[in-house]
Amino acid sequence: MASPKNEGFLTDQQREVLKIAVQNAEVLSSSPSPRSPTSSVLLQEFHKNAVGGGGGGKPAGARHVRRTHSGKSVKVKKDGGGGKGTWGKLIDTDPNSDSCLDRNDPNYDSGEEPYELIGSTVLDPFDNYKKSVVTLISEYFSTGSVETATSDLTELGFPEYHSYFIKRLVSTAMDKKDKEKEMASVLLSSLYSKLFTSVQISQGFMMLLEAIDDLALDIPDASDVLAVFISRAVVDEILPPAFIARMKENLPEGSRGIEVLQIAEKSYLSAPHHAELLERRWGGSTRLTVEEAKKKIVNLLKEYVQNGDMSEACRCIRELGVPFFHHEVVKRALILAMEKPGSEIPVLELLKEANNEGLISSSQMSKGFSRVGEILEDLSLDIPSCKTLFDGLVQKAASNKWLDSSFSHFTSNTNGDLKNNGDFDKLKRYKEEAVTIIHEYFSSDDIPEIIRSLEELNCPEYNPIFIKKLITLAMDRKNREKEMASVLLSSLSFELFSTDDVANGFTLLLESAEDTALDVLDASDELALFLARAVIDDVLAPLNLEEISSKLPPKCSGNETITMARTLSSARHAGERLLRCWGGGSGWAVEDAKDKIQKLLEEYVTGGDLSEACRCIRDLNMPFFNHEVVKKGIVMGMERKCDDKVMELFGECFGEGLITINQLSKGFVRVRDGLDDLALDIPDAKEKFRVYVDRARESGWLLASFV
Repeated sequence: MASPKNEGFLTDQQREVLKIAVQNAEVLSSSPSPRSPTSSVLLQEFHKNAVGGGGGGKPAGARHVRRTHSGKSVKVKKDGGGGKGTWGKLIDTDPNSDSCLDRNDPNYDSGEEPYELIGSTVLDPFDNYKKSVVTLISEYFSTGSVETATSDLTELGFPEYHSYFIKRLVSTAMDKKDKEKEMASVLLSSLYSKLFTSVQISQGFMMLLEAIDDLALDIPDASDVLAVFISRAVVDEILPPAFIARMKENLPEGSRGIEVLQIAEKSYLSAPHHAELLERRWGGSTRLTVEEAKKKIVNLLKEYVQNGDMSEACRCIRELGVPFFHHEVVKRALILAMEKPGSEIPVLELLKEANNEGLISSSQMSKGFSRVGEILEDLSLDIPSCKTLFDGLVQKAASNKWLDSSFSHFTSNTNGDLKNNGDFDKLKRYKEEAVTIIHEYFSSDDIPEIIRSLEELNCPEYNPIFIKKLITLAMDRKNREKEMASVLLSSLSFELFSTDDVANGFTLLLESAEDTALDVLDASDELALFLARAVIDDVLAPLNLEEISSKLPPKCSGNETITMARTLSSARHAGERLLRCWGGGSGWAVEDAKDKIQKLLEEYVTGGDLSEACRCIRDLNMPFFNHEVVKKGIVMGMERKCDDKVMELFGECFGEGLITINQLSKGFVRVRDGLDDLALDIPDAKEKFRVYVDRARESGWLLASFV
């Protein structure tokens, strides 16, 4: 047993063990490898001797062991840091410690925070430009100030990005209302030559064509809207017409961009009066309306005649900004010269100067003269000598070579007899009465009453004028009135009007088509439908279209309308289609008509009365659809072997004028075209059809062109 004085001290053997243990512990603390068995044994031996004592004595070093007041033993931490309930070490130098990074610590130093490099995006000038452009366009659509938009875009700079501005402006407007679309077109025209070049505008539209697939996802009618923008740019002369052909070569075949170009070329730029139509496509809210332009033209001409300042008059014409409407300047100037004989010389000098400067083009000049020539009939009510005066103006303009010499032979001879009889008051009263009768008809739909009213007027020489008034008033109304006009025309052609009356009426309409187009946007298309419907109704024969065309002045837009009408009337199933072009509100539906025709023929061949069958055909009131009677009659005769009865019906209808030679020929053609199908049910259909054809030719029911 150890002596008391050695209590608390280590023996030499214990000191040696402790030294070895500490060395091993330092090595292990800096090494990730597990402790060796030897070190573990040594440490166990050290703790055993230090805590439990050795040699049977009291534990050595017991006075230096840290204890809490509760009497529990506390394990000493590395580097002298205390555990729970202790002060810890004097200076904590543990690099992994977060105590120095506590922002709530009074001793916190932000400089001790670890450095972290954060990447910063450097904005591209193009990104800044795009953001600024969005704001600029939005403000322009709000204020409508072209000057402010021009100034802001000039201050923004970066002219190399102008093509993007064009793309953004148009694509934004495409998804907005017509007002914004019109504003976008006006801004493009204003910026052209000031800021934008033709190349930049072409590039902008090229970008739009390439992005049309994406635009179509948000804008269902994107192709049509972009086609209008391109057409409008061509009309405004900020985009060359060659742009369309050039882009067709660059874009992939069958792409949506090609579709846009085709719409622009065929539907808009090729249409008659396309400049005026495109100008008013979106309402023209930011430019002069047609009425405003007319007023300005009248005022500038009056001022010019009063003060004689030609340069000022030319400046006013130029500032109108409507080069496609300069024919109105010519028309108004010529009328002014005829109304005031003293103004003839200054007016001719103004037109000559405007033509020499290139202010009014030759085509606009000729169009202006043509428009005056087409309305001489109406002008004669106020200016009795207008025809003589107009011929003199034409000769002077042609002799001075600022009017196309080919125009000098043109004189508006249509209805010359009407002007020569001198009864202008009678004509004026007739027009007023005709308008009243037509309005009453649109309200009552009473055809017999209209026929009685016209018979009471007793002016058959004015029948063409009535037709012109009827169709002109109908074109400016809804489809119901258009259908009613066609039905009335068909009825009048059998009761009162001759084929020549109808042809002359359409001639008058086509000659004044350009004036009508100023009030009715799609006047040319509507006239083509009326003409085609007249052919289908047998009011006009196809040859009459050629006669009408020969009466029109050279280069008249009416020739295009006649070509369109010829195409419509000769198309497959033209009768059924034209019957329903305005809804067919005044006639039977096609299916109902076919059903009634089938029933009346069945009743007739089973013992019905011939006169009753003719009455039923007449009651159908569809003379343009009588070829269906012929077709079904022939087929029924073949099936039921009642050829003689069917031919008797045809003979009676032809003799009464109920079924015309055109309708008979058309019915035979339809049967001939379907003979292969008929032969499946009627094996000898071809032989029987030859018999029908021979008998029809002997009776003179078929046209000579039928083969």
